[in-house]
Amino acid sequence: MYDNVCKFLATWLLGSPIELTELSPTELSNQPIRADSLILLQSPELILHSEFQTDPENEIPFRMTDYRLRGHRLFPEKKMRQVVIYLRKTESKLVYENSFKLENTYHQYEVIRLWEQATELFMKLPGLLPFAVLSKTSDPVMVLNQVGKIVEEMEEITLQRDIAAASSILAGLVLEQNIIRKVFRSEIMRESVIYQEILQEGILQGKAEGKAEGKAEGKAELTRKLTFKLLKMGMNLEQICQLTELPLKEVKALQKQMQKPNFDPDNFDNV
Repeated sequence: MYDNVCKFLATWLLGSPIELTELSPTELSNQPIRADSLILLQSPELILHSEFQTDPENEIPFRMTDYRLRGHRLFPEKKMRQVVIYLRKTESKLVYENSFKLENTYHQYEVIRLWEQATELFMKLPGLLPFAVLSKTSDPVMVLNQVGKIVEEMEEITLQRDIAAASSILAGLVLEQNIIRKVFRSEIMRESVIYQEILQEGILQGKAEGKAEGKAEGKAELTRKLTFKLLKMGMNLEQICQLTELPLKEVKALQKQMQKPNFDPDNFDNV
């Protein structure tokens, strides 16, 4: 879902609009992507590497360094702007790390902690509105209501649906679902590109698995993997129930499964 706002985000990060095209992560690495969402954009002179993280991870400094070296190997003439964007407030010291050190090797990248950013920054562009509720505010409910009013006044229906869906999903990191429902109607969000992309990925995966495992078994496995992916994104449990049609009890059980030490994230990274 973060991909739908990446162009607006790029303008914010770079300070001015630059024509950027997508760069496939597989061009730089064939390893599984561990970021909650990774965005690679490029221009003739620059590569913009942005990673969204719901929660911090110990391996991020090394990963950023690894991508920088791979980027240089493939495009030695291009500069690379690297930014890690943390979505959910935490007391972990890991969110303040912005460099990797190994003997004589040193690499530095940028870190943005959304809860330290002024709310006004995210009210200026439609694509940044979903992040406003995660910004520096003592009243996220008020901010979400402000975003809701702006979205309601949008004349372009497609944009309205997508911003509403993204805002709803991100708000789930800090607010209860009943509060979010008062601002955004579920039927609008379900028609958005964001929800449809998630569902379409699941449908395509389910067709392949259904042939091998049988229709019922394939659908169950699809729902399980889709739930893991949504949990990893940090989506609110009630939102996941609404999207997957699973009861809350089952979603909580899958959440506990993810928290086990021997849980293998590779089982659903590519869902």
